[in-house]
This record gives sequence, structure tokens and C-alpha cells, in this order.
Amino acid sequence: MDIPSKYNPLKSEDKWYSYWMEKKYFHSEPDDREPFTIAIPPPNVTGMLHMGHMLNNTIQDVLIRRARMQGKNACWVPGTDHASIATEAKVVAKLKSEGISKAEITREDFMKHAWEWKEKHGGIILEQLKKLGASCDWDRTRFTMDEALYDSVIDVFIDMFNKGLIYRGVRMVNWDPSAKTAVSDEEVIHKEVNSKLYYLNYKVEGEDDFITIATTRPETILGDTAVCVHPEDERFKRFHGKNVLVPLVDRPVPIIKDEYVDREFGTGALKITPAHDLNDYELGLKHKLKTIDIFEDDGTMSEAAELYIGKDRFVVRDEILADLEKSGNLVKAEDYINKIGCSERTDEVIEPKLSLQWFLKMKELAKGALEVVENGDVQFHPPKFKNMYRHWMENIRDWNISRQLWWGQQIPVYYLPDGEMIAAKSKDEALQIAREKFDSPLSLSDLRQDEDVVDTWFSSWLWPISVFDGIRFPDNDDIKYYYPTNDLVTAPDIIFFWVARMIMAGLEYRNDIPFRNVYFTGIVRDKIGRKMSKTLGNSPDPLELIKHYGADGVRVGMLLTAPAGNDLPFDPVLCEQGRNFSNKIWNALRLTRGWRIDNDLEQSESSKLGIEWFESRFNLTLKEIEGYFLKYRLSDALMAIYKLIWDDFCSWYLEIVKPAYQKPIDAATYQATIDFFEKLMKILHPYMPFLTEEIWHMLRDREEGDDIIIAEMPESQKSEQKIIKAFEKAEDVIIGIRKVRKEKNILNRESIKLMLQQGKHDESKFYPVVAKLGNIEHIEEVSEKPSNAITFIVGAQEYYIPLTGSIDVEAEVAKLEEELKYTEGFLNSVMKKLSNERFVNNAPEAVVAKEKQKLADAEERVKVLKDQLAGLKA
Repeated sequence: MDIPSKYNPLKSEDKWYSYWMEKKYFHSEPDDREPFTIAIPPPNVTGMLHMGHMLNNTIQDVLIRRARMQGKNACWVPGTDHASIATEAKVVAKLKSEGISKAEITREDFMKHAWEWKEKHGGIILEQLKKLGASCDWDRTRFTMDEALYDSVIDVFIDMFNKGLIYRGVRMVNWDPSAKTAVSDEEVIHKEVNSKLYYLNYKVEGEDDFITIATTRPETILGDTAVCVHPEDERFKRFHGKNVLVPLVDRPVPIIKDEYVDREFGTGALKITPAHDLNDYELGLKHKLKTIDIFEDDGTMSEAAELYIGKDRFVVRDEILADLEKSGNLVKAEDYINKIGCSERTDEVIEPKLSLQWFLKMKELAKGALEVVENGDVQFHPPKFKNMYRHWMENIRDWNISRQLWWGQQIPVYYLPDGEMIAAKSKDEALQIAREKFDSPLSLSDLRQDEDVVDTWFSSWLWPISVFDGIRFPDNDDIKYYYPTNDLVTAPDIIFFWVARMIMAGLEYRNDIPFRNVYFTGIVRDKIGRKMSKTLGNSPDPLELIKHYGADGVRVGMLLTAPAGNDLPFDPVLCEQGRNFSNKIWNALRLTRGWRIDNDLEQSESSKLGIEWFESRFNLTLKEIEGYFLKYRLSDALMAIYKLIWDDFCSWYLEIVKPAYQKPIDAATYQATIDFFEKLMKILHPYMPFLTEEIWHMLRDREEGDDIIIAEMPESQKSEQKIIKAFEKAEDVIIGIRKVRKEKNILNRESIKLMLQQGKHDESKFYPVVAKLGNIEHIEEVSEKPSNAITFIVGAQEYYIPLTGSIDVEAEVAKLEEELKYTEGFLNSVMKKLSNERFVNNAPEAVVAKEKQKLADAEERVKVLKDQLAGLKA
């Protein structure tokens, strides 16, 4: 077979992905096999592939490909999220660039523009995932605004409204003045900033006295309706029951008392602005204070502010400080570090604002969702995230589910002229319900639908159900077969946004959990620990990485250092390691397929032993890999495969069985080698799908449909521990021989003799392998050290290589003394560990036993080294 000298990943990737698609290997339909299902965390339809997506989707693909090879009916459902805020912002910006204002067009016209934008720009990220090798069932691609998924959201809203779980009320919300919508607590990012703390005097009404307050937001004083002090604070007792005047507007407001006040903060007196601070809002309710909303929806000052009307809040901050200084109310300003909330989507500073919104009652829903995680029905990997989950669920607040946008699922509530509300799928249905319920001759023109849409998460919390149309058709074949899904791979920062809510929805609408395992990825950071972002410019373009290193190289590079739940310190050098691994395997292929086979040639003893050893080594490693997958330690599993191929197969096994230069190989050894190569490619395939498929088809002639993507994943068989241990010692002997050759400049082509002390030698079984790899012409046991021989030690065993010339005694003594110093240091460290009672009592029995064996070996080695030194110095 003509095998190119270099592996071309780009050529291979295009070829095999098209082939897999053509063969429909990614597609799944219900059948008699065990299902294995993953519903992709839907990326924003506006999104482009970034390193976080690369990590998340590589992990999902590894799980799916492995399940497919285990004979399961693997179904990975792809799709995108309509991302209300982000998408609407992009459509508004596009319209603005065309001279069109959202305010000037109808909702219907805006939705047409939004759908046009989605069709043109949406879904790019899914095409990009194909470059990574994602084996999604593309025939099942879903979008949260598809008819089935849209209607599912509407059905759930109506159901929960009718159950009394959804209600409408005025609450303090997180308002995004840029997007002009409320956002949930979980969509607010708190940033630490260098700010100022301003000290302001409030004149006491009718007196020549004042109270000083401290604030970081002087522009909000125009909404103040009280000043609050601690009832036991002696400094302010003389002010109890009096009023103060709000600076600049001279509005009298009461001085109230409440234990909420922190006497140590600022001056100990607080300005209270119920319309623009959550804690102030609570105090306002408690003390029945007036509420003055001084901000418009876009963050400009409203008429209620009386001053600076129409100006932006941050412009007003500068202007009001100048005016407060003129009026004598500004005492001083101090540097101050505080946290401000910013919108996750627009990065706008959040404005706490009273607003009429829709809410979902969460307390009862949370109970069941907490229980299934606590009792292990849903497993978290790593489990440390259970504590975070528990804390949030036990302190849950009602979910603000309405957004003041047009792009999304419009709230299916219709208002009657008298204020009554009807939840219905359409205006016609609402009219029919209203006529029956109120026995009134209403017409369609009497009904008005709520303008808001639901929060994007209110559609994605149904994702594992709605992708199989299980809300509208709860008994369809797909939902009964694929639900619950098996694994969810996601980031811990959306554990509340999404993971918890999907569990709630699953229990509510399927009476079952939505997934059995949640694998939490870490955050991809750069090599100095910063989170990757466009702003910092430290995030490489994933497609450029794939072009440079190949998809398999990038996949391996990421996963080698990506333990579940821990951040990934990413460096493109890791991808180079992945590419080098590809090249190593490719060279192994070229080596083995370049051998000439002699069917009449008898198998050598060294080859027989090499095959026997590698069979055990393979099965022992495969058992470890299977254990790692059970614990979702995918990086550890990859590292085990990496070492098995690079070290055991390429560096040892192939060297053992490789025929001499221009000599043939026997048929039995060749067949065993190809069999091993196939097994290795099978266990590597989930991680490196393209390379393994390419090599699979080069290892031997294949029939149509004999493809590695659907080949059977090997299962571990019994491994002989004695053989593995014996070979490990033989490895050390070979390394010792090679070291002596290097030190003494003995060419590898020169055969030498090897002698060793008489006794029990575990590695003796592998002497034929030692002889081949060490180019040993004769191995002999002796009762005493031969003269004029160089000595090396393996464990506590001495080996001798006779030399033709004289030995440099001084150099030999220096070498042994250095080795003795190292061994004594190692011995002391082991003794120290074993003298630690906590270690001995708490460590697993096997670990303690291993340390004791290390102690015994080190003590024996020290004795041998001392004897050798004594002999040389005599």
C-alpha cells in the first residue's frame, strides 16, 4: 500500500466527515437497542465557535462516539437558542444601519426582519461544529423558535398560569437600559470597580442642623423618600421624628429608624430610594414610604426627577456633583471599591427598577429538583457542585419570566376591557374562553395580547423534552424512547439558569429527570490564567487552530488538560502535542505496513513474548480506561490511551517485534500486530475520529460498511499481572544496558554479554526480549562479580557487562556514590511518609503496602550500592 510520508489532516477530515454523513451514521431512530442520548446545550443562534464550545462539544462527541461503538443507539440532538436579547440587539442595529427605527415599525414587520437575519446569519456555529468532527444527528436539528418548540413554550405557560404558578406583579427587577428589558438575577455579572463614595449634607427641616449621608450614586438622591438611621445609634437620636430636605429639590422626607442600618458603613445614615435599590424597596414597603421612579426605560432622567430631565444617568452624575458642590451639600469624596451589576448580554450597568412583570413561583418546583440531586438520581461530575446547587435551591426566589422584547415567544395572555386576564393559544381561543367564563358579548377587538415575550431560558428549560416534541405529544415514540437523556455537558455558571430549571421542567412534565449525569466543564483560560475573551484578545480562532493542527490535534490538546469541573489552562502548544501524537501513530502505520511478510518464517521467542506481554498490558490499561469513563474522568482516560500507544505500543512493542533491516516478519506476529493496532484505534476513535478512520482503512482491506465509527468497542479481558511486573523489570534491564552502552561508547550494533547474580529473577521469562533489544549475544548467571565488568543495578539486583578494556575505577566510584546519595534520599522520604500515623491510618491499604515495598526495595538497593563501593575501594 502506498502510504503518504505525512498525514494530511485537512484532506482526511473533509473526506471522512462527508462519508459519515452520506452513510447516515449520525442519524438515530428508535429501535430495540439501548438508547444513549445527549441534547446539545443550544448555542446562541447569533454565536460563533469559541474555545468553550470546542471543549464542551469535544467532550459530548467523545461520549457519543464511544456509546455508538458500544452498540448503543447513540442520538446527539443539535440545535440553537433564539437568544432574545442578543439577537434583538443585532436586528435593531442592522435596522438602524438602514435608517429604520424599531419604534417606527410594527411588531409583525420587526419579526420579518428578525427571521430574515436568522436565516442569513443564524446556525453558522453548527456548520463550524462539523469541522470539529461533531457527530450530531443533523436531521434532528432544532431551534427554540421552531413551531413545535414555540408551541411547547406557549402550552407550558398556559398550563402553569392555570395552575396558579404564574402571576403578574410589580417587583424590583434588574433593568437593562440598553436592551430596555428586565433580566434575571443569574444574567447579572457583578464586577469590582474603582468608584467614589460621596458624602452629602441633608438639611434638617426647620433647623440649622444637618445629617450627612454617604452614597456612590448621587444622581439617585432625586428619588429619595427618607433617610434611615439605626434606632440605637446615639449620634442620631436627636433627629428621631424629624424631616430632612433632599438637596437641590428641597423635598421634605422623614428620618426613619431601622435595625437594618449598618452603623459602621459611611456615616451610619442611609438615603432611601425605594424605586432604585432592592434593599431600599424592602424598607419602603415596611415603612410605607412613597416611591419616585426617576429613570426612564433607557436610563435617562424622567419628569419625576424634576431636574436634568431627558439626560443620561451617568451624565447627570457629573452634573449633579457640580451642582451639589455649588449648593454646599457636597462634603467630600473618597476612593471606594465596590461591585456593580452588569447585564451579561449587553454589559450595560444594571438599574434596579420597579416594574410590572410576570413571575413563576419556584419554591415547590425546587423541592423535587433538589431531592433528585441529593439522592443521586441525577449525578454531578465532579460532585463538588452539589453544595452550590443546594444553596441556590434552598434560597430560591420567584423567576421573572417576562422580557420587554419582540423576538421570542409572546406571552399568551389576553386582557379584557375590565382588566381580567385569559391565557390562551390564540386570540380566537381567548375570546371563546372569555365569553364562556364571563357570559359577556365580547368581540376580538375587545381583547389585547400582552406585549412581552418570555425569558429565553423559559424555552430552553424544556429543551430535553421539546426537542422530541414531548410537551405537545407526550406519548410519541421519540420521547418515550430517548427520554430521559443520558448525559448533559455544560458549564457550572449556568447550573441555575438551565440545569436546575430543566430538572424542574422534567419532573413537572415527564415526572422524570431530564438526564442522569451532568458533566461540568471548566472555564478555558489562557496560559497565565485569564479567562479567554474577545475583549482581551487572548482567545485563538478555533477554526484557525483546526486548520493548523488538525481537528484531532486540537481535540487531544484540549482534553489532555481538561479535568471535569476544573479550568483548562489552554496553550496552543497543547495542540502541537496532539498533532505530534497523530504523526507518531502515522509513522507507526507506515512502519508496520512496510514490513514484508514471510508465511514460512517461524515466530521468534521474543515476538511471542512481546505479544503475550502487550495483550496483558492492553487489557490492564483498558480496564483503567473503563473505570475512568464510569467516573467521567475523560482526560485521565485519554492520557492512559496516549501512554499505551506512545510508550507501550510504539516505543516497546513495535521495537520487540520489528524485523531486522530488510528482513521479513513472520505472518503470526504481523497479524497480531495489526490486530493490536486495530484495537488501539478503536479505543482512540472517540478522541481522534478522523485519524483513526483513515488508519483503520489502511491497516487492511475492508468490505463496504466496515468502518471504525461503528466498529465494536473492545472490552477488557483478564490481564496477567505477573507478566506485566516481569516485563517492567525487563524494561529496566534494557534501559540499564542502553545506559552502559552510551556511557562506554559501545555501539548498538556490537553484541555484548550480560551476566547477573544467581537467584530468583522475575524477568528471566523475558530474556529473549532483553537479548534482542540490548543486542546481547549471551545471558549468564554467575555466583560472583566477574573481573573487568561494568555493573548496573535494577531494584536490588546486580547486572554485569564484561568490558574488553580496563575500568576507570575513580569514575565508577563517583557514579555509584551519586546513585547512593539519591537512593538514601529517596529512602528517607519513604520512611518519613510511613512514620506519619495519619497517612498510615487513613491511606488505602494498597497505597500503604506499595510504600512499604518501596522501603524494602530502597533498603536492599542501598546495601548493594555500599557493597559495590566497598569492593571498588578495597
